[in-house]
Order: sequence, then C-alpha cells, then structure tokens
Amino acid sequence: MRLLHKKKAIFKLKSTAWVVIILPFVLLSCSKKNAFPTSDIPQAPVDTTKPVKPVYALVWSDEFDGVTVDTSKWVFETGGNGWGNNEKEYYQAANATVANGNLMITAKKETVGGEPYTSARMTTQGKEAPTYGRIEASIKAPMGMGFWPAFWMLGANINSVSWPTCGELDIMEHINNTNTFYGTMHWNVNGHVSYGSTINVSTPGDYHLYAIEWDQNEIRWYVDGNLYQTGNIKNSVNGTDAFHLPFFILLNFALGGNFPNSPVDETLLPATMYVDYVRVYKQTN
Repeated sequence: MRLLHKKKAIFKLKSTAWVVIILPFVLLSCSKKNAFPTSDIPQAPVDTTKPVKPVYALVWSDEFDGVTVDTSKWVFETGGNGWGNNEKEYYQAANATVANGNLMITAKKETVGGEPYTSARMTTQGKEAPTYGRIEASIKAPMGMGFWPAFWMLGANINSVSWPTCGELDIMEHINNTNTFYGTMHWNVNGHVSYGSTINVSTPGDYHLYAIEWDQNEIRWYVDGNLYQTGNIKNSVNGTDAFHLPFFILLNFALGGNFPNSPVDETLLPATMYVDYVRVYKQTN
C-alpha cells in the first residue's frame, strides 16, 4: 500500500523458437511397402524454453461461510497513528463481520484512539504465508473520495528485516471513486524501489476477481482473468531477492492518507468492502 514514487523497468524473458520443416517425399516401389518407416523420420526438437501453462491446486482458502471471522486463519491488527501513510482511521476487530458468505470490512465515522474514523485490517501473519503460487480474492470495492481498500501481501520476515527489505506485493489497491485499480511490487535496493501498473475496470464498484500468479521467474497481475502486468524476478534480477521468500496476506480498508490524497467523503459513511473469498493455490506442474 505505497505510492508509486518511481518505477523500475522489468526485463521480460525472451526465447527464440525454431522449427525444422520436414519435406515429405514419396518412395516408389513395386516390391515392398514402408521403405521409409515413420519411426525413422527425423523429428524437430522440443522447445524446452517455451513457458508451461501452470496447473494449480487449492491449498488454503477462506470462503467466509461462517458467522464470524475465523481467527484460526486471520489476525487483527489494531491501532491508528497513520500506519506510515497518514491514514485517518483506527483499526479494530469490531469493524470486520461475516454474513451471507462475505467478509465485510466497514469504515465508520466515529472517534477512537484520537482518529476520526474506524475500520479493520486483517492478516494471515503466522498462519498462512505462501512462497509462489496463485493468490486471489473476489472483492467488491467501496467507492468514494478518500477511500483506500486493499488486498496485498508482505514478506513474512518483516519483523526482522523491516519494510521495504521484506518486500510487498499489492494485488489490488483502489483509491477514491475512479475506475482505476493498482498492482505494485515494492522492495529494497539501497532504498525503496517500486514497480507497478494499473488497469481500468468499467464497473469498479462490482465484484471482481483480483489475482497474482507468482513463480520463481515472474509475478503476473490479473483482474477477472485479464493479465495486465508482469514483474521479472528471475535470478533475483534488480535485487528482487525478497520475492523468493514467504509472504502473508492482508485485507484492509483505509481512509484518507497519502495515496488517495483527498478528504474523506463522510456523507458515504458507513461504507463497506465486501470479500466473497480468498484462495491460495500451489503450482503442481
């Protein structure tokens, strides 16, 4: 959940495919057939550098089918003081509820801990921290000036190496009431470095599927199955070592702060971020 202060170019892998064309020829013979058996025909070599379409198996999920947040899967972070971004909310567990198959994170106008608003921030820290795989969530984002909902990940070693050395993967961020959604990666190379892109969604206030697919070579960002960004991490290029380690998941709904850079539209409060499910898959091929 950071502003895109600067972008780094991502070098995409390229492979050169080549094909050997076999010109068929006919052997005419009256005395025998199959003078040139097909098993003897030279075959074009397989291009082993061609990317293999990943196959995934579900390894962790929360479908939010209960009546309360499952604390065997989630940890609540509480407090205010801006969270490093000059946010205006106080996070508390009371603002996260479960009903009708959805997690609901509701932002309210109420003063707690010296902050003018309340909301909730949940993580899987210490409970689920995948390295690689597909991480996705179906989310209905709240729309309004000063709103900042997010679905993201942090390096599980954050307590020992701090941010941004731990790395950060923003799977979905949305600010204010636009149709633009953000996907970003943050890491440390003699200071904070970030790389990100955006995608425009025609119905930003509806449910959409936000996902990354992450392997040892790259991280790919999707909305509703549409790929819109790829980040190269092969061989820790450009200091991306952090992205070869475990990351935990976060869901939160911030109000105000540096990224929205707008006063909160209090006429829209209370407002709710809906999450139908969060799922983690492991690549099996």
